[in-house]
Amino acid sequence: MTPRHQTAPSAAPVQRRRIIVRGVVQGVGFRPFVYTLANELGLAGHVTNTSDGVLAEVQGDPRLLSAFCDRLTADAPPLSVVESVAHEAVPPTTASGFAILPSSTGGPARTLVSPDTATCRDCLAELADPGDRRHRHPFITCTHCGPRFTIVTGLPYDRANTTMARFAMCPDCAREYADPADRRFHAQPVACHSCGPRLMLLEPPDRRPVNGARALERARRLLATGAILAVKGLGGYHLACDAADEEAVSTLRRRKGRGDKPFALMARDVADVERLTHLGPRERELLTGTVRPIVLLRRRQGAGRPWDAPPLADSVAPGSPDLGVMLPYTPLHHLLLGLPGDPHGPRLLVMTSGNLAGEPIVTDDHEARQRLAALADAWLYHNRPIHVPCDDSVVRVCDGEELPVRRSRGYAPMPLTLPVPVRAALAVGGDLKNTFCVAEGRHAWLSAHIGDMDDLATQTAFSRAVRQLTAISGVAPRQLAADRHPGYRATQWARRHADGRPVAHVQHHHAHIASAMADGGLDGTRRVIGVAFDGTGYGDDGAVWGGEVLLADYTGFHRFAQLAYVPLPGGDAAVRRPYRMALAHLRAAGLDWAPDLPCVAACPPDELRVLDAQLARGIGCVPTSSMGRLFDAVSSLAGVCHHSRYEAQAAIELEGAALAGDVLAPGYGFALRPGKTAGAELVADPAPVLAAVTADLRAGANAGLIAARFHRAVTDVVHRLCVRARERYELETVALSGGVFANTVLLSACCRVLRRDGFTVLRHRRVPPNDGGLALGQLMVAAPRTT
Repeated sequence: MTPRHQTAPSAAPVQRRRIIVRGVVQGVGFRPFVYTLANELGLAGHVTNTSDGVLAEVQGDPRLLSAFCDRLTADAPPLSVVESVAHEAVPPTTASGFAILPSSTGGPARTLVSPDTATCRDCLAELADPGDRRHRHPFITCTHCGPRFTIVTGLPYDRANTTMARFAMCPDCAREYADPADRRFHAQPVACHSCGPRLMLLEPPDRRPVNGARALERARRLLATGAILAVKGLGGYHLACDAADEEAVSTLRRRKGRGDKPFALMARDVADVERLTHLGPRERELLTGTVRPIVLLRRRQGAGRPWDAPPLADSVAPGSPDLGVMLPYTPLHHLLLGLPGDPHGPRLLVMTSGNLAGEPIVTDDHEARQRLAALADAWLYHNRPIHVPCDDSVVRVCDGEELPVRRSRGYAPMPLTLPVPVRAALAVGGDLKNTFCVAEGRHAWLSAHIGDMDDLATQTAFSRAVRQLTAISGVAPRQLAADRHPGYRATQWARRHADGRPVAHVQHHHAHIASAMADGGLDGTRRVIGVAFDGTGYGDDGAVWGGEVLLADYTGFHRFAQLAYVPLPGGDAAVRRPYRMALAHLRAAGLDWAPDLPCVAACPPDELRVLDAQLARGIGCVPTSSMGRLFDAVSSLAGVCHHSRYEAQAAIELEGAALAGDVLAPGYGFALRPGKTAGAELVADPAPVLAAVTADLRAGANAGLIAARFHRAVTDVVHRLCVRARERYELETVALSGGVFANTVLLSACCRVLRRDGFTVLRHRRVPPNDGGLALGQLMVAAPRTT
């Protein structure tokens, strides 16, 4: 009872707020979360999806409204990314209760679509539970997992705007979908055996597919007996076979035209991965997390490999120091590898993209039966269409931190936050490992992996992906950016599709450094020492650059240092045959082509005579400063790799040899000399390195020692050049970019030495250092800034 001398507290006035939540908030259970939160706090109102985000109007006690707004970020669903919560006061109404309203489709699209996500623990438990109605359902999913980006056909993210629109929910699924207490409340891909997609197996010459459980049983038997299966996944088809079956793997390699390029593996569980590779804490997190990329792991060799390690065919990854491994990320993958109690099948599967070498990944079922007819023995597929192609992502770990190699499934289309706001623009990237980038304001959307642009089908896929990503991002580009190389197909595409918009041409290595700057969050107000090492890039002087130290910001660059030019004899022929680069480097260094040198012995006598004349006369010999080509040369000179049957094979195998070398051995030494007036200030001459390699070879040194000493030499010259730049220009920040820095032996050593000397070092963490990150740099150089 209130005493007479005190006034009873009056009830707080009811307030109403309109709240807009922006970020990855559709397809991740955000509306059910808002509904549950509002009911927990006793607030009235409604929530809906719009093309701008999640819109809620909430009414009640002001203190509870404040708590509601705070918890929107603090307690958000696990797959969501809340970028902003904006709210304003609106007049209260007489409404009571809280409701989820139908989505609104008005206004420009700017909602961030969630990437596809690996099957969650709850769904996996149901998948394996004989008492659950979704036991062994190949398409089990809920609010916390499953397909998103690859099935979205429009915004807002509702079932009608996905490829699940054709599957009408059964009464049981509809009841779960409408129940706020259920994990599948408003989960758009929700389905079950009764109403969901159907699994089918087509096995020539029988043109009548086998359905459901029989399809899966037959597929597992085929894999166990050496067949190659085309398996429809989230973002396209895989080609799968038993990774222990040498004949099956060799057959797949031959049919696909794969050369020696390593195949990716899918393992049943992390224990098998640990038996095959060295697995650190960060690698384990990546393997078992919600993204489930392919993780490049150092393989165990010899005595370091346990007796119970799963058998692995030699042709899975010949000559590679790494294995690329992923764990199952869809229910179908789990079923294909087998649940507890299933008949024994392969412990490891090769899982490689469903395409011929150089072509885009196949997504359409009819196209798969045509384009994969010469590759697969049978097709395991389903009738849920894939709207957006999306290859598997590839990452590795360097010094405990993630290093992207290919940013695709699980990452795309998550936007990158830019350090400065930009006007709407499209950057088209390069011709190798193509990705493109659209941006506006402080958001940049990097596309999923497109591929190499030398194929008409890839160029068609590029155009389709541009339309799709601009639609879901809401960006209407007013400016285009492209590489300066006049022959790049991506650059030609930009010119053809400019439609009166300006096209800025960005130097290749400047784009690499700008990409690293944006990745590291630099606003560009101060230049960095940019070390750009890769295989090829069009230089301002018409030469092939690739061993550059640039003093750069977003507005421009100065070429401070370069690797000495050597002839590139025969262009692509020198890339495919590293012994040609070794011979070119020896000639430039004034060293004889002695027959005891491995690279000389590897060159056929007739070709050797032609090459001698070609270099003497300078015919078909464009000068190159490429560090990637120097790695090729040393790889062949040391006897490691004379023929590259996939990109960077010689350099990758040289890195592998360095792992077995003497890490304490002193490195070789580059010579530094002044550059020409019209070129760089300094030139790093590898002649002393090549002379020392030949001396080591004649002294009986093995390839591992030579490789280790060469890596130390490159680390040392990076450090020396950065010190010179600091002394002359008082710059303290170094950005490391370009495909050569996917080499973790080199990257780790450079970071360690530079940081020890007081430099701030930027290395890639969100986008690849190779050409897969090029478009981000192009955009940052070319896109006009906004205030």
